[in-house]
Amino acid sequence: MISRESPILELCNVYHSGQVESGTWMQRIMGSVKTGLILKDISLEIHRGEVLAILGSKGSGKRALLDVISRRTEGGDVGEGATRGQIHLGGSILTKKLFQERCAYVTRRCDLIPGLTVRQTLSYAASLTIGSKQTSGQGRKSRVRPVMADLALSQCANRSVDNISKCERRRLEIGIQLVKDPVLLLLDEPTRDLDPLGAYLISSMVSADARRNGRAVALTAETPRSDVFPFLHRVALLCLGDLLYAGPVSSSTMAGGSPTGDSQVGRHHLLAYFADIGFPCPRMENPLMYYLCLSTVDRRSRERFLESNHQIAALVDKFKVEGIPYRKAVGFDGDELALAGGAMGIGVPPPPLPPPFSQPGVSQIASSLVGRQVASILNLRVSSFCQLALRILPLPLFFLLLWLFYSGRLPYQRTYVSTNGLIFNFLAGAYFISIFTTVCTFPVYRTRYFQECQEGLYGGWLFHITYSLGCLPFSLISTLASSRIAVEVSGLEGYEAWLYLWGIFFACHLAAEQQTLAFMRVQQCSLSAASNSFLVSAICLILGSGTLRSLRALPEWLFFLAYATQSRYAGSLLAGQLFSINPYVISNCSNLPPLVPPGPGYSNVGVVQREPIHQALVISCGYDGLSYLTERYGKD
Repeated sequence: MISRESPILELCNVYHSGQVESGTWMQRIMGSVKTGLILKDISLEIHRGEVLAILGSKGSGKRALLDVISRRTEGGDVGEGATRGQIHLGGSILTKKLFQERCAYVTRRCDLIPGLTVRQTLSYAASLTIGSKQTSGQGRKSRVRPVMADLALSQCANRSVDNISKCERRRLEIGIQLVKDPVLLLLDEPTRDLDPLGAYLISSMVSADARRNGRAVALTAETPRSDVFPFLHRVALLCLGDLLYAGPVSSSTMAGGSPTGDSQVGRHHLLAYFADIGFPCPRMENPLMYYLCLSTVDRRSRERFLESNHQIAALVDKFKVEGIPYRKAVGFDGDELALAGGAMGIGVPPPPLPPPFSQPGVSQIASSLVGRQVASILNLRVSSFCQLALRILPLPLFFLLLWLFYSGRLPYQRTYVSTNGLIFNFLAGAYFISIFTTVCTFPVYRTRYFQECQEGLYGGWLFHITYSLGCLPFSLISTLASSRIAVEVSGLEGYEAWLYLWGIFFACHLAAEQQTLAFMRVQQCSLSAASNSFLVSAICLILGSGTLRSLRALPEWLFFLAYATQSRYAGSLLAGQLFSINPYVISNCSNLPPLVPPGPGYSNVGVVQREPIHQALVISCGYDGLSYLTERYGKD
């Protein structure tokens, strides 16, 4: 249970070691990538209602600090593996489970599912994080409305996430985490790549939300603007993993001003500290950028590098000696404390933390995942139409191409085709089109899964099952239309033959889809996963169908290995169905009557009249259907 005492978050002597260079793929496999100390003796505090800005140049350790707080670093909890030190949330040891229940982390890259509206995105986020024990479905909707109002998203609630501005998208990413009402919110570069107005809006909204709800906020920034200075209560300056300063900023005094009042807040703040140690901020300067530049190593020359490095080391040592009063000071001035009713940690105990929402059950999460996937496909949006077309149309279009090819309707079609080739093309289309469809539609859901999995919302097995269930109706429609075309191509008749082929194609389509999903779960590159899945399917197809060589002529170990391929059984079922429509026996190629007259003036005497579709399905000379099946599969 989280206690009611301030500070809400406290880090004490935290060290973290990690990878300091990317390394080659072989080094990553062998575990020989160079590692080093990324965070060195980090101690800081955040009180309720405060906004902490973690400032530092690239490589200073800002993101590593957020990863350590969010328990996403290697080794799990603090004290294990590469992370040492103490981190407490409201007096309790901050574990990974506690962070996932009471805190939230908005990473720099947050992928959204295309096709959903802003309202739907927030509603499904609430369904995945808020259970039904304390609030009903209507209660989850009432939780979404204030978040949309606080982040100024109400005017774009019914717009697709593909058609909102960059600032609106960033506010939506923050809103996805705010729906579960966390006591601590981590933001990684929330104003990055935004225009000045967008950066100002997000900074003001985050600060207002923190004060209104007593939420602690920690955000990183590489180039902070001067107009966000009034919205920050605390700042931490990092350089190469060392802490140069951690404490309040003066929200009542601007750049170059002097602190007012005799309170603890007035004496211990950013401007006063650096002025006392001989680095006052010039008037009309941005204090955040000025002291950020002071804490950045100058690499323009060797002399500048040594000088700046020596100066930074001195500042680090200085803060370790004199920084405790600043680190423990509260980042509110007198006016803010009066507005907050004195409930932010000085003199008066803070109000109790709101109880956490109940965790949703497996059935609620599963239904939310399936509903979100189906909604993203069936919404009347451009991206939704693209997804729907990719899931339904490719396989029927492929079978339409086969129908044109095998029916002889193409004027330039003179290729020798056979029933065996038709079977191979049937199976190849079902396998390869399924791989193509999966590779084109799965990545957006995969990236969202990886992000939600790190938040502890659900596991991989549940995601795999729900994604397959969401794809099921579209696969059924696609294979049903394709099997109808296949009936026309093969010359079969009746609904029984249609359902027979539909069952075979659906099984092949589903097998290839699950195989591709397995590859894409372990391979980040979609092209590599597709290539591997194509290769495995091609090997199984050639081996199981006996296309290049009959199964009976294979070596014994390959013959028994073919029993493990799904294409063997699909091919045998198709062969038994298609060869039953050709009962005649061809003993010699010279005795085979022509199917169609070869040219003008040719006599029609002796010409065998067959159905147009059957004219192209010529059995190889010397085989009837029974002989073919016996040689291919070894049994009558």
